[in-house]
Amino acid sequence: QVQLVESGGGLVQPGGSLRLSCTASGLEFDRAFFAWFRQTPGSERVLVARQHSSGFAKYLDSVEGRFTISRDVTTNTLYLQMDRLQPEDTAVYYCHANNQHWGQGTQVTVSP
Repeated sequence: QVQLVESGGGLVQPGGSLRLSCTASGLEFDRAFFAWFRQTPGSERVLVARQHSSGFAKYLDSVEGRFTISRDVTTNTLYLQMDRLQPEDTAVYYCHANNQHWGQGTQVTVSP
């Protein structure tokens, strides 16, 4: 069974950085499509970043240039490096695989 487990969330000040991790099992990691979504209370879940197995990546306009999605096939881990964080980035962040599977989410809070 596919399992995705996020980690790395926390509290950070505006302008700071965090790196989220998603460890994956039960799928062919190096061939998978991966994405990061985020969601705030009362809002829909929004696609933040996505990466195909080719390495092609695309980002939400508001995070372009600040966030980087990557993967390490030796550890079956997906990453989201988040730099120059803003209060508007506060959300629960979810790992997503092959348009089917979700992790449990990890909270990111950007506040003084």
